[in-house]
Amino acid sequence: MCAVSERRFVNQFQPQTLVIATILCYIEGVLDLITFNPLLVLAGGLLAVGAYGIANEKRWGYLLATIIAAVRLVLFVVAFGADVLTFPLILTFLFDVGLVALLLHPQSREYQRIWFK
Repeated sequence: MCAVSERRFVNQFQPQTLVIATILCYIEGVLDLITFNPLLVLAGGLLAVGAYGIANEKRWGYLLATIIAAVRLVLFVVAFGADVLTFPLILTFLFDVGLVALLLHPQSREYQRIWFK
């Protein structure tokens, strides 16, 4: 748990699932920001803010990252349908599924339930 004055971008004392989810949120956030698509820029910014909240053990950060990741996944499947299983799209699909799985993993959920404020 981090002190009040200590701010982190990645908290290595959290479970591995949350650390990887935090890093993946930052990566997807940056990749969304460089697309210059207004909706993706907004989603990427919110993912990065959520990752920062997770790293600093804030419940709002976990909720924000989880909601944005799930909405992105649903919209991606709705927008592309069965084409998400074709080559270029499947990579994005796998990263989105991985992020949602890491955030909703029982170890992540239990840790945030106990330690996040």
